Amino acid sequence: MNPVRVRFAPSPTGYLHIGGARTALFNWFFVRKHHGQFILRIEDTDTQRLKEDSVSQILTSMKWLGIDWDEGPEIGGSCGPYYQSERLALYQKEAQRLIEEGKAYYCFCTPEELTQTREFQRQAGQALRYNGKCRDIPLTSALKRIEAGEKAVIRLRIPDDGQITVTDLIHGKVNFRLDQLDDLIIMKSNEIPAYNFACVIDDNAMNISHIIRAEEHLSNTPKQVLLYQALGYKEVQFAHLSMILAPDRSKLSKRHGATSVEEFREQGFLAPAIINYLTFLGWSTGDEQEIITPAETIEKFELTKVSKKAAIYDTKKLAWINGQYLNSMSADDVTHEAIPFLVGKGLITQTQAAGQYHTIKNIIDVVRSRVKTLVELTEATEYFFKDVTAYDEKGLRKYFLKPQALDLLRRGRDCLAQVECFDAGHTEDAYRQLTEELALKSGDLIHPTRLALTGRMVSPGLFDVMVLLGKECCLTRIDRAIKYIMTTEV
Repeated sequence: MNPVRVRFAPSPTGYLHIGGARTALFNWFFVRKHHGQFILRIEDTDTQRLKEDSVSQILTSMKWLGIDWDEGPEIGGSCGPYYQSERLALYQKEAQRLIEEGKAYYCFCTPEELTQTREFQRQAGQALRYNGKCRDIPLTSALKRIEAGEKAVIRLRIPDDGQITVTDLIHGKVNFRLDQLDDLIIMKSNEIPAYNFACVIDDNAMNISHIIRAEEHLSNTPKQVLLYQALGYKEVQFAHLSMILAPDRSKLSKRHGATSVEEFREQGFLAPAIINYLTFLGWSTGDEQEIITPAETIEKFELTKVSKKAAIYDTKKLAWINGQYLNSMSADDVTHEAIPFLVGKGLITQTQAAGQYHTIKNIIDVVRSRVKTLVELTEATEYFFKDVTAYDEKGLRKYFLKPQALDLLRRGRDCLAQVECFDAGHTEDAYRQLTEELALKSGDLIHPTRLALTGRMVSPGLFDVMVLLGKECCLTRIDRAIKYIMTTEV
């Protein structure tokens, strides 16, 4: 068998989209299963849409996700350069070869002429395609016009009728009628290659064996097959991944929430969770498995298991998966992921992160089972690092602004002050004993104490919170709550 070589070829017009990440990931699973090579190519010839930092962001996002490449930017390889903007001479050479072989021709039609032709075709109910006006201009005449300063594109000459059949590894055989296609523009008048032309030349030069890409490119496939044939290249195998749709089955857009890998990272999602989520976005193991590692996926991955139906984008599912990872990872791993968020929120400094690492890890460990993202985790730990200056409004009405609240907090405070060994066991025993003496339900004392210590109605186990805050902090916060109640009208 020839070696399996796949490519991921993003255009640096923005950050790495979740759909692009899924495409890269499925290529990566496929090539790692078959022990081939993954090539990263940057298609940067569309200068009008390029964004300055897009390439670095795309590379950063891929590295963060753990999708590595065997050839491409920062690595190099025998088929470089890996930026299309550095390969222009190759495209121009191949375009000239097609012209010399009579397979392509110069077209001098202006945009206005093309618009008029399409309008005529539209009114006549005809297919909107180039009418072949410049097809038969002799090459010598065309070259003289170019020398005289006229602008021209280069078009591929294709048959007027017939069909192209593409055998897709996911969708099976797909037929395309040639009378619905234009004579393709392969080189623009500014000598920049059209997408399909550059793509085919690069895929051939880089010995690509399989092209796994989004379904939106399926309409480009017959055009690329025609180019493979005209150029005399060996054709590759195609596989088109189903679309990713929003929950309402509309096209995915910003209004549906985060759509780039960088946005998800900033919102506190973990790379392994995103990979896990993307793995099942249009592919399955055939059973009910929901949590899977890349190594497991590589072992099981088959293109035949990729769904032909559109995948539905579900951030609630992603959040659930992320919560599973937060809860199952080691406390150290979660802490290392969380520290940049704590620092960014101003809850700790880098110096404190190092000097108080053990305490910070213990705080994160008691909180992480209750949150879905690192941002939620940061918010859930805030009262451990900052003084409580406000109380939940519902909690105030329910636990503080009642006649017995003041007495309960005073008794609780005196109880804790007498606990010498301030650990979870001894503090809980002291509180349980006090509620028995007062003939109360444990919640009658625990709930107002929790509100006093955290400002919230919900937290991890109260006695774990007490220990992590420390005895002096607990007493100070209860004193502050008592003062608040005394100065607030019931």
